Amino acid sequence: MEKGLSDPAKGENEDGEMQLKKTIGYLGGVSFIMGTIVGAGIFVSPTGVLKYSLLNVGVALIIWTICGIISLMGALCYAELGTALPLSGGEYSHIKRALGSPLAFIFIWTAVFNKPASNAARALLFAEYAIQPFYGECPAPEILKKCLALAVLWFLGILNGRSVKMATWVQTVFTILKMMALSVIAITGIVLLIRGKKENTARFESAFSGDIPDAAQIAEAFFQGLYAYGGWWSLNYMAEEVKNPSKNIPWTVMTALPSVTVFYLLVNVSYLTVLTPKEMVSSVAVAVTWADRVIPSVAWIIPVSVAISIFGALNSSVFTLGRLSYAGSQSGHLPAIISMLNVHYWTPAPAMIFSTVTASIFIIPSDLIALTNYFGFSLWLMIGFTCASLIVLRYREPNLHRPYKVFLPVAYGMVAVSLFLVCAPIVWSPKVQYIYAFLFVLGGLLLYLPFVHFKIHFEFVDKITCYLQLLLEVSHANCKCE
Repeated sequence: MEKGLSDPAKGENEDGEMQLKKTIGYLGGVSFIMGTIVGAGIFVSPTGVLKYSLLNVGVALIIWTICGIISLMGALCYAELGTALPLSGGEYSHIKRALGSPLAFIFIWTAVFNKPASNAARALLFAEYAIQPFYGECPAPEILKKCLALAVLWFLGILNGRSVKMATWVQTVFTILKMMALSVIAITGIVLLIRGKKENTARFESAFSGDIPDAAQIAEAFFQGLYAYGGWWSLNYMAEEVKNPSKNIPWTVMTALPSVTVFYLLVNVSYLTVLTPKEMVSSVAVAVTWADRVIPSVAWIIPVSVAISIFGALNSSVFTLGRLSYAGSQSGHLPAIISMLNVHYWTPAPAMIFSTVTASIFIIPSDLIALTNYFGFSLWLMIGFTCASLIVLRYREPNLHRPYKVFLPVAYGMVAVSLFLVCAPIVWSPKVQYIYAFLFVLGGLLLYLPFVHFKIHFEFVDKITCYLQLLLEVSHANCKCE
């Protein structure tokens, strides 16, 4: 290919250098966002919001709505950053640009521990729902669940490492399937409400008649709701691979988040149409209880839908984690081999292998996953840093081309929300584990100073990198294409 020509579809830029392919369009972006957000939570246990709302139906539905609005606010902030700086790595790339390398390193240091553990937890949950129907009321063997979880992780790791187009296609199919399942629940609830039977409408006629929760309980309810919306930030991790990002990123965000919010509200209304608030709170898997009550002859559809939902969310999470590792390596914050692209597929195969191996380690002694529950505050800390990055860049780089600009008070609001969600669990339920988690986060600086700031380097690392480069058939992203 002649130098100076570009072919993004083949993974080449204007100088004929290797780069990630631009293969994700509008539909693929919507599928990734919705597929990441809609996991097992809305099917299994949307009881937390209702529980901490003191079974007050009206308050619970308002909280679900506000959680959707907060998620949309955050996604719009990320849309501005993604269109102005369409780079792989999501928050990491934006924090590094605006707030500096040390904070970016702390982010990736925490994410390399926390995000693979989250993937491991999803894989184990998928295995549980996929295997349990074959064992009836008896518990499925742990070794079998772990083997299936490992198999699923590696299948998705290899799939995402070989073909972005195939991974996007899988994500689209599984997103459609899970939204069909949610549609069945939502439409059934609407039909039951239209029929107007007393037992179906009673909960809504006196929606605000229950006790009003206090501030701490409302905060806990918001934690539960926002957890169900987790994943709205996923598109920024693949901004470099989005076709026409200045147009597609904002439109995918403004399509996906309102759609998920509407679905979540309709599904909760459907649950409350069939079940009382006390029945919902006491149910381990609300959707399964709902199906046993409404469609007992085909109630097995719901466990299958849960497994499909988890699989789709896991696929998206595997994809984004690989891009985060890739971006971190490009900046010198992770080993150089991770920033290389496969010469046949132009995909970050080493990054996918690295993230999949890390998640596999968490599956084997699965008790490690419990430790990551105390890192929830770090997620919102980094979201706060990212939204602060938007504010900093507005003032420091006013001439930066921004195809989309969010209303600036929205960014300030997200910083305030993030600060509250970081401090609330530590203040209201202080535990020594939070101190350990905080020290772990800061511990990243002990690696940053010698290996990044002072650039301490070992020659044997170069030899290992060269060997792996030949073995995996990978090359640096700035390598010239013939």
